[in-house]
Amino acid sequence: MWRLVLCMCVLSSVLVTTSLAQTCRTQSFSNNKVFKNCRDLPQLTSYFHWTYDKPSGILDIAFRHGGITTTNRWVAWGINPSNDLVTPMIGAQALVYLPQSSGNPRAYTTSIQSTATQLQESSIRYPISGLSATYSNSEVTIFATLTLPNDTSSIVHVWQDGPLSSSNVPQEHRHDSGHQSSMETLQLVSGQTQQATNTGASTRRKRNTHGVINAVSWGVLMPIGAIIARYLKVFKSTGAAWFYLHVACQASAYIVGVAGLGTGLKLGDDYPVDGTDAHKAIGIAMVALGTLQVFALFLRPNPNHKYRLYWNGYHYVVGYTTIILSIVNIFKGFDVLEKFGDYNNWKHAYIGIIGALGAIAVFLEVLSWIIYFNTKGSENKMPPHANGVNGHASRTQQV
Repeated sequence: MWRLVLCMCVLSSVLVTTSLAQTCRTQSFSNNKVFKNCRDLPQLTSYFHWTYDKPSGILDIAFRHGGITTTNRWVAWGINPSNDLVTPMIGAQALVYLPQSSGNPRAYTTSIQSTATQLQESSIRYPISGLSATYSNSEVTIFATLTLPNDTSSIVHVWQDGPLSSSNVPQEHRHDSGHQSSMETLQLVSGQTQQATNTGASTRRKRNTHGVINAVSWGVLMPIGAIIARYLKVFKSTGAAWFYLHVACQASAYIVGVAGLGTGLKLGDDYPVDGTDAHKAIGIAMVALGTLQVFALFLRPNPNHKYRLYWNGYHYVVGYTTIILSIVNIFKGFDVLEKFGDYNNWKHAYIGIIGALGAIAVFLEVLSWIIYFNTKGSENKMPPHANGVNGHASRTQQV
C-alpha cells in the first residue's frame, strides 16, 4: 500500500511538473487553429506556437503574449534573417500588434533598422499571409503564415512589448533583464533552443569596458593633463612638479587609451556593427597622434635652443587636436551605444565631467591672467602660459 501511494505521488508530481513546464500545451485559440509545436518562451510571459514544413519553408505561427492589462501597449514578434544573437533586434522582420480606439486591434509588418524605431509600417523580406491579431483576457495573440527560404532549419526570433504615446505611436521598450533577454535561436524541427542571455550580457560587458576605458583615458585624463600643463606652472609654488604631473597624466592616458583601442578593434571583429567606421577611424588617428607625442619627447630641444619654439608649437597643436578628436569620438561612441539600449545616463555623466573640466579651465585662465597683470609691474611682461611664465625662466629650464 505504501509503495502504491508513493508511486501515485511520484506520477502525480511528474504530471504536474510537465504541465507547469509547458503552459502552451493547455492553450487553445478562438479560431480553432492547431499547431504541431509550442514553446513557453523564457521572458515576458510569452508563448510561441508553430507548424513548419521544411521543404517548402512555410511557417505557420501564433505568438501569444500575456500580462497586457492595459490597452496602451504594443506587442511585436520577429525573425532576424542574419541569425544575429548579439543585436537581434537590428534587422528583425517583425509582426506588430497595435490596439485601436475602435477596439479592433491592428496587425502589420515592419522591418526594424535601429533601436530608435517607432515600428513604422513597412514590408518585410518574407512572403506573408493571414496576418491578424486578437486581444482577450489580457493576452495578445498574433497569427501569420510566413514563407522562409527553402530548407531553413533554425531562426533567431525576438519578442517585445512597449508603451504607446498619446497619439498611439509605439515608444521605446524598457531595458530591464527580461526585455534585454527576449531572444533565442529556435530549431524549427526539433524545437530545441539556444538562449542569448549569456552571450548578450557578455557582449554588453565588453562594450561597457571599452567605453569606460576610452572615456576615462582619452576623455578625462588627457584633458586634465593639458590643464595641468597650461595652468599649474603659473603658480611659483609648484616648481617643476607641474611638468611631472603632466607627463604622468598624459602617459597614463596614452597607455590606457591604446588598451581601449585594442578592445574596440577586437569588439568590432567579433561583433561587427554598422555605422562604426568613423568611430574606428578617429580612434586610430588618436592613437597615432598620441604615439607622435610620445616619440617627440625624445626629440625635445633644450629650452634655449633655437628650435624649441617650433617644437612647442608642434606639441600644442598635436596635443589639442588629440583632445578635440577624443571628445568628438567619445560622443560618436555614445551614438553607437544607443543601438544597444539606454546609455543616456552615461552620456549625461560624461557631459557633466567635461563641462566641469571646462569650467575649471575657464576659472584658471582668468586667474592666470589676473596673476599676470598683478605681477607684470614688478617682473618682466611675459604673458601667462609662455615658457618662463611671469619671468620664472629658471623653472622652465629645469624641465
